[in-house]
Amino acid sequence: MTGALAAEWIKLRSVRSTCHVLAVVAAVLPLVALMAWNGATGWDSGTPEERAAWERAQPLEEAVLPFVQLCAAVLGIMAITSEYATGTIRASLTAVPSRRTALAAKAGAVAAVSLAMGLVAVFAMHGIARLVIGGRPLADYDEPFSDAVPLLLSSGVSVAVVALVGLGVGTALRSTAGALVVVCGLLFVLPVVPAFLPSPWGERLAGVTVSDLAVQSAGGADDPLLPPLAACAVMAAYVGIALGSGAALLLRRDQ
Repeated sequence: MTGALAAEWIKLRSVRSTCHVLAVVAAVLPLVALMAWNGATGWDSGTPEERAAWERAQPLEEAVLPFVQLCAAVLGIMAITSEYATGTIRASLTAVPSRRTALAAKAGAVAAVSLAMGLVAVFAMHGIARLVIGGRPLADYDEPFSDAVPLLLSSGVSVAVVALVGLGVGTALRSTAGALVVVCGLLFVLPVVPAFLPSPWGERLAGVTVSDLAVQSAGGADDPLLPPLAACAVMAAYVGIALGSGAALLLRRDQ
């Protein structure tokens, strides 16, 4: 297993899309600084009503998190679909005959890289926003940093969750475009659906979306559907279903 993990780490580093994903996520940080500066400027020059709106604004790292999750999904998807596209999947499965081991090793490499990327990104975005905004009471940035840590940690973990879901869907579909459609539906379409459903079904569906699960797992939701441990279990179920489906189809195929 150690050799398989080392091999997957080397392959993940050699895939061009990995460098592109990391570069895109890094490029978001100056954008967050610009958004924070805009918020600070708006606060300084705003009327009392405008300032009240700024106080209720969503923290910038939460607003940008879906984009970081999408980048992580691309990382996970390309980790497997690039091998199908180039035909190197045959060599990979020859080197590691156990397909479960091969997929587990790939999942380990993807999880490690995406978790590090997610944690660095959310903490950096929060730190930049807090530094630029200063002591202004915008989006809770004037609260103690320790109060934000649980949500920042769960947000970073959610990035790894989406990456592993992307890996599982990519393994199942063997198509970059198809897997991206599925993950985009999960990240951007599913959270919109609850608005069109009657109560309480809308609230229940909203409570099991990835974005809401990250907040609930940190214990930061105002009216949570699930307690923190249950929210963590549902996020784990997303990963289990995606990777389980991918593994089942991988075992049934010739390659």
